[in-house]
Amino acid sequence: MNYSFDTICATATPLSTGGIGVIRVSGEDAIEIVQKIFNKKITPGVINHGWIVKDGGKIDEVIVLPFAAPKSYTGENVAEIQTHGSPVVINRILNMILENGARLAQRGEFTKRAFLNRKIDLSQAEAVLDLINAKTSKSAQGAANNLSGALGQKINKIKNEISDILGRIIASLDFPEDVAEVEYDEIIEKINLVINEIENILKNAKIHNILRQGIKIAIAGRPNAGKSSLFNALLNINRAIVTEIAGTTRDTITENIEIEGICATLIDTAGIREQGSDKVEKIGIEQSKSAIDDADIVLCLYDGERGIREEDREIFNLASEKKHILVRTKCDIAAQKEHKEGEISVSSKTGEGIDELKKAIYKEITGLNPAGSEFLTNQRHQQCLKFALEALNNALIGAKAGELQDLISIDLKAAVTNLSEISGEVITDNILNNIFENFCIGK
Repeated sequence: MNYSFDTICATATPLSTGGIGVIRVSGEDAIEIVQKIFNKKITPGVINHGWIVKDGGKIDEVIVLPFAAPKSYTGENVAEIQTHGSPVVINRILNMILENGARLAQRGEFTKRAFLNRKIDLSQAEAVLDLINAKTSKSAQGAANNLSGALGQKINKIKNEISDILGRIIASLDFPEDVAEVEYDEIIEKINLVINEIENILKNAKIHNILRQGIKIAIAGRPNAGKSSLFNALLNINRAIVTEIAGTTRDTITENIEIEGICATLIDTAGIREQGSDKVEKIGIEQSKSAIDDADIVLCLYDGERGIREEDREIFNLASEKKHILVRTKCDIAAQKEHKEGEISVSSKTGEGIDELKKAIYKEITGLNPAGSEFLTNQRHQQCLKFALEALNNALIGAKAGELQDLISIDLKAAVTNLSEISGEVITDNILNNIFENFCIGK
């Protein structure tokens, strides 16, 4: 890879009013450049307290934290300046650093340098972004596990298992007089073992994607079925207007909520009926149908006082191809207290059934227990694993058919190559740029 390791700088904290602001400088001249604007001698490895100065005037009282290469985040000389959190002051100091020879960092360039300088592997670099963007404690924990190297260690273990049998096959091909040919039964056993390990990782791909990206939950039903009341009850706030007048909700309302550790966008839709009372309500009804189409799961509500009617069934049919849960509302005043099998009874007024509904949503969406997952995979990882699995299956077919072992070795090498893309041992500039362009500039 052609890469320029000049000195870069950027703010590492949001450019807004706050207690402190952090400016990060990385590169061979990082400490030297900061020294030009700092009024005391900078000593690496200790906290340096002093003033940023310009033309003899004091700009701000700061703390400078210098890190000499390779003992830094990027593996280069790094200096971090902790200033008071004034956007005016932060920008002024940043401009002084630029004037003294640094350039503004690109998106994710600090973490990119950490990867290129072998401080972290590519899966750990991606975990940095996942940790920053985590919306729930479970997604944050999964990202933290990746950052600690859990995914990389698992992939390396699988690669080593493939490389072990591959090395023995190559040795027997290169030195047939000294190294015996590997028995086909042993090759088959080893490949099956690795295939099972990869398949177990991919089984959790669904929950991994959900934890990373979240889900959309649409609340659908006829007017006055209790949609807005349930929306408020799930959020535990009075977000949507609730009245006894049919058609009160005329637009879709969305809020974020955490359900059993999963980030969800909850959508309160307008009541669906054949004839809206006016043009505005008709638009709301069309938006409701669109929300159902886009949702990952639909809560199909019916009025527990009145029971299921033909109009309810027509609405439920809109979600028939989706994951959905039948919800009987107003169970506290419904004549029939026992709900039917396959449905959840709730009372938005008393809170009855709300926790049960949340658990049902979690079960319907995941069907898995993310607590048992040591790490998270993203779509890039999953694609690499699928390609590796395909190569291993080809090798398995060849081994079972007794093909020449040099042909089998080609598929085994392909599997290793695909797995190496996960950690970044094998990577292209395009993939690398696509990953880091999603970062913020200061990271």
